[in-house]
Amino acid sequence: MGQKGTATRARILTATQELVETGGYFSAGLNQVIAASGAPRGSLYFHFPDGKDQLVGESIRRAGQAMGDAFADLAESSASAAEFVEGVLRHLGDRLEESGWQKGCPVATVALEMAGASDPLQQACSEVYTSWAAALRARLEGRPDADDLAVTILALIEGALLLAKAHRSREPLDRVTGQLAALLC
Repeated sequence: MGQKGTATRARILTATQELVETGGYFSAGLNQVIAASGAPRGSLYFHFPDGKDQLVGESIRRAGQAMGDAFADLAESSASAAEFVEGVLRHLGDRLEESGWQKGCPVATVALEMAGASDPLQQACSEVYTSWAAALRARLEGRPDADDLAVTILALIEGALLLAKAHRSREPLDRVTGQLAALLC
C-alpha cells in the first residue's frame, strides 16, 4: 500500500475511533465515517472489505494500543504499582473530562453494545482488555495474586470510568484511586 493509501486508511480509522468513542458502535455508520474522514466511499470498502465490524474492530485495537502505550509510559515513570495505577486513573480522568465527559474507555461502549452479537468485535474487545490486564500484571510482578489483582484493578477502573461519565464527575475515579492505593500498599 502506498503512502496515500496508508494515510487514507489512517484517516478512516481515526474518524471511526472518534465516532465510536463518543457515541458507540451505532454512531459510527459508514456514511458518518465517510463524512468524518473525508475519504471516498470506495476507499472504505477497499481498506475494510469485511465491512463495519472489521472497521470498528481495527479502530478498537488501535485505540487499545494507544492507551496501552500511555500505560507503558506511566509504568516506566512510576516508582510503585500504586503510583502507576494512580497515574492511569489520572490520565483516563483527564481524557474523560477534557472530552466533555464523552471519552471514557475506548472499548467499553462497543463491548457493552456488541460483544454478545458480533464475534469479531467480541474478539477485538477481549484482545484489548487482555493486553491491558497483562500490562497491569507486569507492574504487579512478584505478587502471588498478580493475575487476580490485575483483573480486579481493571474492573475497578472500568467501573469508575462508567460512573464518572454518568455523574460527569471525577469523584468515582478519585475514590477508586484511594482504595487501590490502600490495596496495593
